[in-house]
Amino acid sequence: MLPLTLADPGADLIVKRVGGLPEVKKHLENLGFVVGSEIKVINTVAGNIIVKVKEARVAISKEMAQKIMV
Repeated sequence: MLPLTLADPGADLIVKRVGGLPEVKKHLENLGFVVGSEIKVINTVAGNIIVKVKEARVAISKEMAQKIMV
């Protein structure tokens, strides 16, 4: 398991764990980052990470990405 920030662009990944405070976890779950979901890192721009989740592209901060384990 490693944080999403260390994943290579283009890699197909599966979410293993989502950490953080309850409100942060809820926000990430609302975006589609739930345990078992498939995601793909599209690109990293200025520390932010663009991820494909459920056929949508989502940009999240490096701090948020640190809480997502894949």
